[in-house]
Amino acid sequence: MQAWRGYGVLVLGGLLLSGAALTHADEIIIGGQCDRTGPTKNVGTQLCPGVFDYVKLINKQGGIKGHTLKYMEVENAYKVERGVEAYERMKRDGAVVMLDYGTPIVYALTPRHLEDKIPGLTPGFGRADSTDGARFPYIFPVAASYWSQMGAALQHIKAPGGAKKGSKIAFLFYDNPAGREPLGVLQRICTLEGYECREFAVPPPGVEMSSQVLDITRRMRPDWVVSHLFGKAPSIAIKEFRKNGFPLDKVVSLVWGAGEEDMQVAGWDTAQGYLGMQFAGVGREFPVIQDIIRMYQDEKQDVPEYVGWVYYNRGVLAGALIAEGARLAIEHEGLPITGEKMQKGFERIKDFTLGGLLPPLTVVPGDHEGGGWVRLYQTKGEKLVPFTDWFQGYREIIMDEVKKAEKAEEKKP
Repeated sequence: MQAWRGYGVLVLGGLLLSGAALTHADEIIIGGQCDRTGPTKNVGTQLCPGVFDYVKLINKQGGIKGHTLKYMEVENAYKVERGVEAYERMKRDGAVVMLDYGTPIVYALTPRHLEDKIPGLTPGFGRADSTDGARFPYIFPVAASYWSQMGAALQHIKAPGGAKKGSKIAFLFYDNPAGREPLGVLQRICTLEGYECREFAVPPPGVEMSSQVLDITRRMRPDWVVSHLFGKAPSIAIKEFRKNGFPLDKVVSLVWGAGEEDMQVAGWDTAQGYLGMQFAGVGREFPVIQDIIRMYQDEKQDVPEYVGWVYYNRGVLAGALIAEGARLAIEHEGLPITGEKMQKGFERIKDFTLGGLLPPLTVVPGDHEGGGWVRLYQTKGEKLVPFTDWFQGYREIIMDEVKKAEKAEEKKP
């Protein structure tokens, strides 16, 4: 079904509607935004079907305590004005929780989520200071924020035999709010460890960075590169680093620059050794992914190639987190489901692994991020294979930065 084509089209639990959502007493309305046509469509065209498929799977299994999930998706093309319009539309149609999409959009929507008391999920992107659930009770990163991703990248670099005082580290980033989000953490840790760090901004849409990579590889000559790119940019960076002879096992990509399609576009042979950070498992071996594959087979449909890929699995994770929040909300808060009850449901999530797709996730008011766990995968052959176990990096510094953000906000006139 090409339900997503064109801005303003809604997908509801498998039904294509162009007007207001049909609501019934036994339905739980979920809102979701997606970029299927804009600069990050390589993510959206995999992540968003993952959400849809998980919701469909849950409904086939009887829903949440007998209640059907109805998923509304609105295409935003990674544009803030469309994101705001989508939010207001889904609110009118009764959504009690929303999956946001895009860091610039998250910043624009945060006041609305807080005022309307509708939880917004921002797994692996958005504003890192929303880890603080006391200050942002209705924003849930529920995966490693950009601050935690940067901390983890530098933790890996510092591993035995790695970076030491005086080591050179380059940070190559997409020059927009998402790309700039981890700069403060980078600077703090570089100062702490005595690294020589330099920043290299790539202007949107990120399709030209030969001068930045040349500057990194020929002039700076770093020991390591931390890359924070997305959209078309990661595959271009991979090719540029390979062309300039920089070893890709010394490049650590944050989470939106390390999907299978990035490797395909760059060329699997070109991308060998590349290290990519993940906050959900990669591959088809997980029970929930196997259940989805069986669902396709039972319906006599071909299983899409991307099922089990990086961005698809993150969509499944997002759908599962929403379902788990709804289950806990009904169990502890009762019906009818509201945004306020969903918020309490999310804060009851404990040791949630989704059958090993992620490390045990626990969400509490003081940590809506769930610990900031990540895992590195490496490109080998035509696969992404685990390179580390799940780990965190500089957790005390990350949480201190969260507190500092609150104090800085309090000082504003």
